[in-house]
Amino acid sequence: MKHHSPLLLSAAALGLVAAVSLTGQESGPAPSAPVKAPPQVTLFQNVRIFDGKSDQLTAPSNVIVRGNLIEKISTGPIPTDRRADTMIIDGGGRTLMPGLIDAHVHTMMESIPLVTGLTSDIGYVTLVAARAAEKQLLRGFTTVRDLGGASMSLKTAIDQGLHHGPRIYPSGATLSQTGGHGDFRLPNEVPADTNAPLTYMEKTGMTIIADGADEVLRRTREQLRNGATQIKVMAGGGVSSSYDPIDVSQYTSAEFAAAVSAAENWGTYVTVHAYTPKAIRTAVEAGVKCLEHGQLIDDDTAKFIAEKGVWWSLQPFMEDPDAPSAFAEGSPNRIKQLQMFAGTDAAYQLARKYKIKTAFGTDMLFSPANAGTQGKQLTRLTKWYSNAEILKMATSQNAELLALCGLRNPYPGKLGLIEEGALADILLVDGDPVADINLLADPEQKLAVIMKDGKFYKNTLR
Repeated sequence: MKHHSPLLLSAAALGLVAAVSLTGQESGPAPSAPVKAPPQVTLFQNVRIFDGKSDQLTAPSNVIVRGNLIEKISTGPIPTDRRADTMIIDGGGRTLMPGLIDAHVHTMMESIPLVTGLTSDIGYVTLVAARAAEKQLLRGFTTVRDLGGASMSLKTAIDQGLHHGPRIYPSGATLSQTGGHGDFRLPNEVPADTNAPLTYMEKTGMTIIADGADEVLRRTREQLRNGATQIKVMAGGGVSSSYDPIDVSQYTSAEFAAAVSAAENWGTYVTVHAYTPKAIRTAVEAGVKCLEHGQLIDDDTAKFIAEKGVWWSLQPFMEDPDAPSAFAEGSPNRIKQLQMFAGTDAAYQLARKYKIKTAFGTDMLFSPANAGTQGKQLTRLTKWYSNAEILKMATSQNAELLALCGLRNPYPGKLGLIEEGALADILLVDGDPVADINLLADPEQKLAVIMKDGKFYKNTLR
């Protein structure tokens, strides 16, 4: 009798289990595939269209959505399938437009106080973030680019239909140097022991400390492995961080180059948090493709990033009497915040002067009240742009930035547009936002329909 090695028997047993698990049976014919129901069909009648790229609305039109795609747009009647589940919506002359896109959010941190976020279990933080994501969608933002935080699981749950929320382009953990904008360790945790375990914020994927090119390379690869669509690196001082003045530059050329190299190998890009000329230049010279914030930029640096074709994700940060500050008056964070606010107007003027590719983002943090002003932030842009320019920025232009992640794009297809073949992310606005952008600051009353991927998440016209 042959005596088989226990290791070989175990391997054979595992193979048998795997075979049974994969087929659902040991032998016999494969089960027949389930019959798929035909895709949902929705016909929007009598709507005027803002298509994401024009300066004015169309004539009264009809739009048919089949499944998750816009199938046909016509000023004439569109015949529909004679199916009981075909939904016909009379738009009554309302405006049909693409879902809004926010190019800079932190869904995991937007609606939770900073101290709570730093000290709470990640399960609780994720539950708060899930509710925040649903509110983003109900404000008409059907897609967001999440620029730092452990949003991977939330994105997966939304994509699987387990929870309502926008499409999320996640960055995963932000990369920060010691003492940088993403260093939220307690004062007594420095100097760090090289053998010490990761901090809780690092282990949960909110932010990670990486010093030196080799460490930056490894941490960047980890985020890409976990599903990051782009990489977020902290290139300079920030408002919410406690150890770095806003004027300091962070990371060296070699460290930026390491992150850029890893991202480019995956066909995507690096974006950086930076305010000052030196921080911006060092990052862009190393191959960074996008700048976040930049309120303290100067004329020469603005011209430089325009020549390099770099995207500028700029936020209309100004003092808002309607929303409380997350920072106490007179605190170091509040002083930095006011310094940054003071540069906003000049930054937008330079963006226009040099025709820089500019994205709209809100970057709301640590306050549910502030997060609720997401649509209102669009109205602030009227200081520098026409209503049509604002709408294009928050739809087709932001979609162009999202597409910079290439094959890492989790949602291949056309976003930010109302055209045949585009993904059916659609808002139906009670009024004309090209004439009155303030309509989008009141989504509860003015958004009659919110559709994402061909599914209704709000419909007051049934």
